Amino acid sequence: MNRLQYETSPYLLQHANNPVDWYAWRPEAFERAKREDKPILVSIGYSTCHWCHVMEHESFEDRDVADFMNTHFINIKVDREERPDVDQIYMEACQAIQGSGGWPLNCFLTPDGKPFYAGTYYPPMPAYNRPSWFQLMGHMIRQFNEDRQKVEEQADYLLKMIQRSDNNLMKDRLQVEKPAGHLRVTVDSIYQSLKKQFDEEEGGFGGAPKFPGTMNLRFLLNYHHFTGDEQALAHVRFSLRKMIEGGIYDQLGGGFARYAVDKAWLVPHFEKMLYDNALLVQLMAETYQLTQDPLLLQTIRETLTFIEREMMSPEGGFYAALDADSEGEEGKFYVWDKAEIDAALGVEAAVFNDFYGVSTAGNWEGVNILNRPRPLDAVAEAHGMSTADLEDQLNKGRATLLALRAKRIRPGLDDKILLNWNALMCRAYVAAYNATGEEAYRETALRNLHFLLDNFVKDPQTGALYHTYKSGKATYDAFLDDYAYLIDALLGVYQMTFEPRYLKEAARLAELVLKEFLDESTKMFYFTSSRQSDIPIRRKDLYDSATPSGNSTMVHNLLQLNIALGTSNYQTLAEEQVFGMLEAVER
Repeated sequence: MNRLQYETSPYLLQHANNPVDWYAWRPEAFERAKREDKPILVSIGYSTCHWCHVMEHESFEDRDVADFMNTHFINIKVDREERPDVDQIYMEACQAIQGSGGWPLNCFLTPDGKPFYAGTYYPPMPAYNRPSWFQLMGHMIRQFNEDRQKVEEQADYLLKMIQRSDNNLMKDRLQVEKPAGHLRVTVDSIYQSLKKQFDEEEGGFGGAPKFPGTMNLRFLLNYHHFTGDEQALAHVRFSLRKMIEGGIYDQLGGGFARYAVDKAWLVPHFEKMLYDNALLVQLMAETYQLTQDPLLLQTIRETLTFIEREMMSPEGGFYAALDADSEGEEGKFYVWDKAEIDAALGVEAAVFNDFYGVSTAGNWEGVNILNRPRPLDAVAEAHGMSTADLEDQLNKGRATLLALRAKRIRPGLDDKILLNWNALMCRAYVAAYNATGEEAYRETALRNLHFLLDNFVKDPQTGALYHTYKSGKATYDAFLDDYAYLIDALLGVYQMTFEPRYLKEAARLAELVLKEFLDESTKMFYFTSSRQSDIPIRRKDLYDSATPSGNSTMVHNLLQLNIALGTSNYQTLAEEQVFGMLEAVER
């Protein structure tokens, strides 16, 4: 076993038996690289990543590949969920070089950590218009040894470009006087841009592969709230319903997969991430408050039942993710052969199969992904049943198949507990309570929040936090997203309970963020604390991705705190940040 056996990250532990002499992201790896003047090979991924598993099996488990890596490189494995700061820097380098990115992310660095080349998955033999992993490594080591000056120049250029990409977005914007109504014009422009991307047939935005687009849907919901635009709300509701009816939603167990490989939401990439489900529950809860759509209420309940059954720790924390693969096959845990369902449900199978689109031929690689191709009332009419009787029969069928599925070999669970994603789920439970009034959701939100406050505090005096927790131990300094999302959760719980201690803690953490993360020159927040020193540069994350930008979340937090506390400097800073972001928004 290599050094990764001493780590707690499930992703790193997956690689502990590789013949590659892996280091974690630790000072000793860089010290050795400088001492031996060797390039560093950093491979970044996460435990539920399908192509990470593929590359490990094809390359990192191969003795000849490992011998070459061990001879010529200092090799570092990084869990991107544990060290998102490291992932951000080298992903930006990859996107600059390749025009795109993904995982596994494989980067070649100078001994002092500067990237000179980066890419994603590489096969063991040349394929997909890509060189083999061996060919790429050979080319990189020849470049490093034979043209060192060019390598160093490339690395310096890439690092400076990454730094400039943050600052250029906000250059001179703080000094520009904005006319009255400028923000409304910008917001309207964003809405019109999103409307052009609406998928009017299947919901969401654009084509395949299709992600939920939760942050865009949230913008539409907010736009409806402030303008009354009914089309914005209608597209949110329509998109949610189409996802719920598709295979991206687990029709038996509840919960959403990360994305669909087709535009109709039928075929998911089967991994389930905590953050996706947290953000979708919050979105569904707030949409339900406006529409009273019973399908949204049902799905909120089913999704949170799934979270509590499969992704909640005994202490009240939430685990990070469920893998797409089981028994070495993607989706095997979730798909069905028609004969299995017929045998399990007997005479009631015909109705079940009709509603969930099950056939002998299957709808994906000869098997069936359960989905809802026809409306409930149409299926009820076709079988001469009332909708109430049909719902009752479907509920019984789902329970039978869920119990049968539970006997299968389960997908891998990434059981680390991340502060940022837990804060998102805490906020989702607050939203679910606000929408339904169900006391159990309130209690779960409080239990989770107290778990976070009890186990993630690094320094009780300052309020400094950790990022990740596993096996009773918290590690790694918290990032901007951790603080921003936790402050948001605290404010949500305060608004739910009106207990002053939650507001007080939110304000204390906000002051820490202002002290340790704020860049006074741009009025934006760095992703990493001023105390952190083990990365080559500090970045600012201005864009929403699958999760909200820490900067935009802090703007919301500061405005909320200003309302609650009357702290005018918070509002002033928030306004400066909004205008500072306009350069990026208007591009």
